[in-house]
Amino acid sequence: MRIVYVVDGDASVREGLSRLLESAGLEAMPCASVEDFLVRVQAHQPVCVLLDVSGVWERDASVRASLHSVARTLPIIALSSSDGTAARRRAREMGARHFFHKPVDAAALLDSIDWVAHVDGRNGAT
Repeated sequence: MRIVYVVDGDASVREGLSRLLESAGLEAMPCASVEDFLVRVQAHQPVCVLLDVSGVWERDASVRASLHSVARTLPIIALSSSDGTAARRRAREMGARHFFHKPVDAAALLDSIDWVAHVDGRNGAT
């Protein structure tokens, strides 16, 4: 099964994205916080992580460093409710491969997940 983490503080966003992923044959692993994701990611072989970058820089430096380390080995697709320059800069600094403004176009997001899975040679099998 191809696993995609969904990291967003908004329960309705996590639920909606999880349903979308599951309808596309992916396994969604929703996380309410970056800290929750960092604990859980070690136990699986995910394809990528969908990360709401809106609150990432408000976290302490060790959390930001951990996320940056994860980005070296796991593709991050950034999501943000803001489409401004600051949000895009945060996504780039985090090492995100793609950036999407919420609400996300479902087809474009699924294409992005498929792209990072193939480019990184991840099959998501566990």
